[in-house]
Amino acid sequence: MKPDSNVKQAVPFFGVADIQASLHFYIDGLGFQMTKKWMDEGVLRWCWLEIGDAALMLQEFRKEGHDSYVPKGKVGEGVTICFQCTDALAIYREARQRGLQPAKPFVGNGMWVTDLTDPDGYRIEFESPTDAPEETEYKEAE
Repeated sequence: MKPDSNVKQAVPFFGVADIQASLHFYIDGLGFQMTKKWMDEGVLRWCWLEIGDAALMLQEFRKEGHDSYVPKGKVGEGVTICFQCTDALAIYREARQRGLQPAKPFVGNGMWVTDLTDPDGYRIEFESPTDAPEETEYKEAE
């Protein structure tokens, strides 16, 4: 029997250049829901987004004043977050219906994998177990 763990969840915290563009991607495009937020002088500064049992946080970089930071490039380049799903193919189809362009799913390491890149360069993967042969590519129903 495994003892209770003190650590319950890892939640990625993304610094973003334009929180509204990120919200459009995550909420309108992928179906996340905003469950927590911090408003500062009427401006959304931080939020907690959930999809299923997973979550992530977004905070826009301050562009001036104390704690300001203007990245020279896309801050998310080189960062991949893998969401483990029951059905990654459903995520792929839903994202396409919502106007996003996820990568065509393929089987890698016994899992269907599809990915997208958010406005700041963070790579978001959705994966689900499958018995399909390795390197199988998803074919849309005709």
